[in-house]
Amino acid sequence: MSVLPQISGQQVVSALAKLGYAKDRQKGSHMLLRQAIYPHRRLVVPDHKEIAKGTLRAIIKQAGLTVEEFNALFK
Repeated sequence: MSVLPQISGQQVVSALAKLGYAKDRQKGSHMLLRQAIYPHRRLVVPDHKEIAKGTLRAIIKQAGLTVEEFNALFK
């Protein structure tokens, strides 16, 4: 199992932007991202200084990525 990085919600948004996700709206500390290309996916990312590992793993899984693919977005 790969190591998850300790990153903020804004860093998650910028990494997912490379895959076509854009910030649709925000209510409180929850940012809703929408993928404009097919398949249309929506992800909720908390706007926290550090995302919990379980939450980050769930976001990665909902985006249809593996941890290795997500880590490659930072390189």
